[in-house]
Amino acid sequence: MFLAWNEIKNNKLRFILIIGVLTLVSYLVFFLSGLANGLENLNREAVDKWDGDAIILKAEADVSLPQSSMTLDDYDGNGANEYAVLGQIYLIATSGESKSNVSIFGIREDEFIMPEVTEGEPFINLGEVIADDSLKAVGFEIGDVLQLSSVDEILTIVGFTDNAKFNASPVLYGSLDTLQTIRFSAAAETGDLQINGFVIRTDSIENISVNEELQVIDTKTFIESMPGYSEQSLTLTLMIYFLFVISSVILAIFLYVLTIQKISIFGVMKVQGISSSYLANSVIAQTFLLSFAGVVIGFLLTIITGYFLPSAVPVSFDYLDMLIYGIVLVFVSILGALFSIQTIVKIDPLKAIGG
Repeated sequence: MFLAWNEIKNNKLRFILIIGVLTLVSYLVFFLSGLANGLENLNREAVDKWDGDAIILKAEADVSLPQSSMTLDDYDGNGANEYAVLGQIYLIATSGESKSNVSIFGIREDEFIMPEVTEGEPFINLGEVIADDSLKAVGFEIGDVLQLSSVDEILTIVGFTDNAKFNASPVLYGSLDTLQTIRFSAAAETGDLQINGFVIRTDSIENISVNEELQVIDTKTFIESMPGYSEQSLTLTLMIYFLFVISSVILAIFLYVLTIQKISIFGVMKVQGISSSYLANSVIAQTFLLSFAGVVIGFLLTIITGYFLPSAVPVSFDYLDMLIYGIVLVFVSILGALFSIQTIVKIDPLKAIGG
């Protein structure tokens, strides 16, 4: 460590450049991980908010909530600790100059998927809805009357809740009757209430018994089956893994070039009796210091950047994931330094000093 630290102090510019490269790589890894988390949350926030263990959908719906259709009589709660009915439809909501795609959830206000209201009041009357608070950034406010695409019905925002997006669309929570009216207008009163599924809380999904026309899907599978969710998550994860490989290769090249430049110095040190293991440990320690400094600076830059990003950018930092990625970056950097150690071990002192 003594040798490593003294060399860094005496060659500041050279090692600042190496730390700069490591900082940029770690900054990119941390930012991409935040972007991956943010994009995942866009799809699953409302589902995570249910805190359910499974969902019952129509078997022929191919694990798609919008494609599933059933009535309230299709499930009686057999095997579940709790269950909640859920209707859903995608529409476009407009209020004045404000316009947004929305996912409208029809729920019962006394069941567990009823969201906590962070601003305003819960829905009570027909046509009243609670909106995801991300809609405030688009210009929607409490009291706004919403015109809906393709239907003549209107909705009124009476409150806001947080973290409520489904498949990248902000959610509007209203009553089952509100959703029924949006779907069937004047015919809503004469038909059975149509819903899309039942959200289940249970000790064991195996205990849930449904008829052959329905299927029970655990929440993890339901989320992963959302359109584009797995593909998007896999793409960003692969990009992060490639960055790990690239960072280790970059550092290995840097350290190898530095080692080649110092072959004569290492040769003199070996002549003086300094062992190869001591020099190797010095390179490892030096790599650790450089990579640690680069990762810490990259982390701080990422956090600072996050504060200045507009709310429209879907970035969400998971500090545990960032800690793991930081440790991996330091590890792969040290792994890349092993190539330089091989060179140090093979140095012939006589050849190195020109003897």
